[in-house]
Amino acid sequence: MSITLHLYYTGVNGNARKFAEKMERSGIADAVRQEKGNLAYEYFISMSDPETVLLIDRWEDQAALDLHHSSEMMSEISALREKYDLHMRAERFVSDEVGTPDSDEQFIRK
Repeated sequence: MSITLHLYYTGVNGNARKFAEKMERSGIADAVRQEKGNLAYEYFISMSDPETVLLIDRWEDQAALDLHHSSEMMSEISALREKYDLHMRAERFVSDEVGTPDSDEQFIRK
């Protein structure tokens, strides 16, 4: 089982994008990627809403996510969110082991 979070950061005057750029430039994003249990940590820019940035954050399990949330790095991330006055919306997805991963292959162009 893995846990995937979609975190939507929304601000004004390009602040969501500035936040994501700062996360990358400062090395914080890379540090998150190196944490035990992190499977993905990637920012995406919305084509329909220039004031929103999507973070896809994926973890092996709840224990790995809990360790991340209790890390000192979270205070740095929270401070940056405050600096850029961002609001968030979150979606949480838990993988299941039911079904066949190949069932969607016919719809995917490689």
